[in-house]
Amino acid sequence: MSDYQLPLIYTSVIGSYAWPAWLHTALAAAGRGEYGPDDWKETQDDAVDLALHDQESAGVDIITDGEMRRIGFFTAEFYSHMTGLTEMPPRRKMGVVGHDQRESYEAAEPVQAPNGLGLVEEYEYLKTHTNHPIKMPIPGPYTLAGRIKPGAVYKDRMEVSYALAEIINREMKALVAAGADFIQVDEPSYAVHAHSPKAFVDLFNTTVAGVNAKIGVHLCFGNFVGRPVAKRAYRPLFPHILDMHVSQFALEFANRELAELELWKEFPSDKELAAGVVDVKNYYCETAEDVAERVRAALKYVAPDKLSITPDCGFSQTARWAARRKLVAMVEGARIVRRELTGTA
Repeated sequence: MSDYQLPLIYTSVIGSYAWPAWLHTALAAAGRGEYGPDDWKETQDDAVDLALHDQESAGVDIITDGEMRRIGFFTAEFYSHMTGLTEMPPRRKMGVVGHDQRESYEAAEPVQAPNGLGLVEEYEYLKTHTNHPIKMPIPGPYTLAGRIKPGAVYKDRMEVSYALAEIINREMKALVAAGADFIQVDEPSYAVHAHSPKAFVDLFNTTVAGVNAKIGVHLCFGNFVGRPVAKRAYRPLFPHILDMHVSQFALEFANRELAELELWKEFPSDKELAAGVVDVKNYYCETAEDVAERVRAALKYVAPDKLSITPDCGFSQTARWAARRKLVAMVEGARIVRRELTGTA
């Protein structure tokens, strides 16, 4: 960790960042066999450097590598590290892009990841290329299990999830051993399938058991091609999710016109809230004053020392020009409110 001092109401991102056009072109060329492994590594390194540049130049306080090495939606890259899976054909191949065209697998034997999930390598590069504090996002087991049919190996999705929880727990401990001290578990499927909050708490606590780092959890309603996939309400998860062994909840509010901020006062806790105040599913580019207004609204329910701000979700489904403008507005909006509270930026 660097000596970077976090300000009051610090800023961060959720995880992914927008791809530049050349990275899409490079991926297509690599798929045609035109890139060797060193060519592809250089391309991914350059993409991470670009994500760092955009975050740092905007003034973001806690950064990620933009998940630029993760090909496709954040789950897709992780399945390539696993054994025991058989890839299934998509349920639909034509028409408007949707969730039913995404990757799908079936468990043919117990799922394992003998060489890990690749996050340690991501972290090792990142920590040598920035002086900013780092957050390492990792997909949660229930979300990953959503693309894996149990087959004859597992009873149901939850049993697949517990198998994946062991893999993710080992990866998180390896990250901590490498120096990571802030890990965010991405579990959008908790909010999408809000029918079993107690079971989710038990699964989550198993996943993070023994991980000696600050743990955050990101709960959203989906963002594949900018579309949510569920009724957008966190209330069914409360108060159960407050029993998660987690320091911070990262929740989306901007896309929902700040709905459910009041839950934070209705169910008080000592947890931090990373409030999503920038809408990544909308090409309206917020102004700094828009962001400041949303931060002020959050402060009606959350103490300043328990509040940080983020976009609603990752920027992987957002054009880079818009992502850059939204980051700048987010940072400046936080500075406006910080000056109002403390007299300093």
